Amino acid sequence: MEALSGGEWVTTGEWIDVHDPADVRTPIARIPALSVKDVTRAYDHAERGFAVWKRTSPFERARILTEAARLIRERLEEIAADVTAENGKTLAEARGETGKAADFLDYYAGLARQGYGTLLHDARPDTRTHTQREPIGVILVISPWNDPLITPARKLAPLLAAGNAAVFKPATETPLSGLHFARALHDAGLPAGVLNVVTGRTAELEEALLDDPRIVGITFTGSNAVGNRIRRRLADRNVRFQGELGGKNASAVLKDADLPAAAKAVVAASFGQAGQRCTATSRVIVEQPVYEEFARLLVTEVEALTIGRGTDPATTLCPLSSPKQRDSVLADLNKAIEQGATVLTGGGADTEGDREHGCYVRPTVLGDVTPEMAIWRDEVFGPVLAVRAVDDFAQAVEAVNDSVYGLAAAVFTRDLGSAYRFADEAECGQVAVNHPTPGWDVHLPFGGFHDSGTGYKEQGEEVLRFSTRVKTVAIHFGA
Repeated sequence: MEALSGGEWVTTGEWIDVHDPADVRTPIARIPALSVKDVTRAYDHAERGFAVWKRTSPFERARILTEAARLIRERLEEIAADVTAENGKTLAEARGETGKAADFLDYYAGLARQGYGTLLHDARPDTRTHTQREPIGVILVISPWNDPLITPARKLAPLLAAGNAAVFKPATETPLSGLHFARALHDAGLPAGVLNVVTGRTAELEEALLDDPRIVGITFTGSNAVGNRIRRRLADRNVRFQGELGGKNASAVLKDADLPAAAKAVVAASFGQAGQRCTATSRVIVEQPVYEEFARLLVTEVEALTIGRGTDPATTLCPLSSPKQRDSVLADLNKAIEQGATVLTGGGADTEGDREHGCYVRPTVLGDVTPEMAIWRDEVFGPVLAVRAVDDFAQAVEAVNDSVYGLAAAVFTRDLGSAYRFADEAECGQVAVNHPTPGWDVHLPFGGFHDSGTGYKEQGEEVLRFSTRVKTVAIHFGA
């Protein structure tokens, strides 16, 4: 596939292979390895594109986003097939991601139509004062490999609806999905230069991507290490930074919970997309009286999962997204066992049959976990779940909050008081009651506390705080 720059699909003489994590031996596609000069040209185009787009009628912006949503739904099977091919997730998960990407475009098309501002009283006579929100300029979008279509949609739809321009760098491992999103917008009539897609090796392009003086905002989803490096690089510049970073999400199962329902919800939260979701549950805290029963139910649910290719309709647990990620998860798992954790089910790589050349890790539940273990504290981003017993509700909340992260948490209980107390006391940006930790719709503000994020949320109207600036206008209408 080609990259998008200035409204044209461009290539270079050098290419990067894209591999299927279900079988890494043969490339499934290739993308252009753009150069530093190509990045600078992309910013040139974005600067010119912004000058046009910010003056484009909000109704025209909305029309283009709505048409792009229609095209994505029309191409759903083709796009979902590429999401599965490059990422490994099941076709069911890929179809859901594709549909949700279209939902983001539709939602922000609606917001573009209604305008944003507030009418204010003014102490001066014969004066009407209001605020209006305006686009901020050229924004750099950096998206990860785990949700290669929905994350670009979550970021690009609102900033484009508000009138900004973008330079978009998809993950090198999974660029096809983001290029599909860009093609839908291009085919829907997005003016040249408003969206530019830079493909290539991030390490070679990082300086050009981050240091261009025309950047007014950067939105990034990825690791804390990279997010903190970006923050340090921006320390002396007036550039907004929106970061969706790491998580160590916990689910608390109280003794009055519907245990079978809780087990199903936790397994869905932990092992969907092979645990490669920022909101995946990776820790479970269970009140002692029901620990043994819940652990048994959990193991039963996990052992019912079917490992395989994402293209197989029977598959419920897909491969990890790359050999690098597989090896990282296996190293975390081995370290946990060395530190004293017990494997209740799973453990290790799965190389049986046609999985020999894929990035498969068996779904794993660990018991005998203590708060001092790395598996309890470090983000693993794979199909590994740590389970721990506590004495009561207070200890459960304490265990949930025992983390440098604060993205998502869930509680399973039949008691309304416990549910509200948990919602008040959990130190995270997303709290679910009798629901899995993932699953936040397009109109719901999304983002974490502490080391999981920054002050700017994504999704809903809240994201406009990042992608717009507020201007106050006072108009005297008297003689």
